[in-house]
Amino acid sequence: MILVVVEAGAAGVSEVSLETVTFARSLGAPVHAVVVGPIPDGAVDQLGTYGVEQVHHAVGDAFSAYGGAVWAAAVQAVHTDAGADAVVGPGTPRGMEVLAHVAARLGVAMAANVVGVAGTGPLRVTRQVLGGAVLEEMELPERPAVLTVAGHAVAAEPGPVVTATVREFTPEVAEADLVARVVSTEAVEELDRSSGLKSARVVVGAGRGAGSANGFDHVSELAELLDGALGVSRVVTSLGWRPHHEQIGQTGSRISPEVYIPCGISGAIQHWAGCASSRTIVAINSDEDAPMVTKATYAVIGDMHEVVPAINAEIRRRRG
Repeated sequence: MILVVVEAGAAGVSEVSLETVTFARSLGAPVHAVVVGPIPDGAVDQLGTYGVEQVHHAVGDAFSAYGGAVWAAAVQAVHTDAGADAVVGPGTPRGMEVLAHVAARLGVAMAANVVGVAGTGPLRVTRQVLGGAVLEEMELPERPAVLTVAGHAVAAEPGPVVTATVREFTPEVAEADLVARVVSTEAVEELDRSSGLKSARVVVGAGRGAGSANGFDHVSELAELLDGALGVSRVVTSLGWRPHHEQIGQTGSRISPEVYIPCGISGAIQHWAGCASSRTIVAINSDEDAPMVTKATYAVIGDMHEVVPAINAEIRRRRG
């Protein structure tokens, strides 16, 4: 059995969790899911359409708020009761934290940011390292194999439709597991489109090429025209041109959009660590040898202050 840690919210099962379930099916065993906390309406049926046979639902006061150790206790309890050949999670901040706890509890290695299976018997996976600049093969001979799947490593595709059953359980939780938990959440005023940076399907990025704090009007407009979010490189926030919550990179947000449009961003390894999981990258840069250009799916060589306004004008023209 393959056990998948699923993240779900008011909108249903997260897209990256569905991608992870799709990946799990490729491991050749029945797929079960573990959900901690409330299950949104329709989520169980949705998981059934992706081939999940059983949903293990952890309930109880200890699971009313997120905590990495608490969630790991629930995952470990399922493995103890039902057994699992592999425990798989999405490559999100929560997924990484929970699976690291699980691996430590079970005394096995963890493979992070997996993008494919290189072989079985023993399981060998291919994963991103160095911010996605290098692919590494890693062997996971122990059971269960513990790994997280990089965003957009596979497309989320429904599998053989099954009627998923639900098993509610309340595992024991040690007091030590409750030390670090989310104790409260507060709604943040949505000041701009960057508030949805991590979940946006389209992200427009801007770097040093913006030139100054006043150089973001056109990229902001492009993000709005594409119903996307604006992100920036570390140098932009270091210079005080834009706020830190817009930063993409190793010390900022890690994004996995359908399309990422970096404008005037050289593509240093720190930034690449935050955007490597983008499905399609369209780079706009005056330097044809910039790392971002050489790694991009498509590239436009030119001044972002000329190219982006032209794109905006063409979008507006086509929309009438």
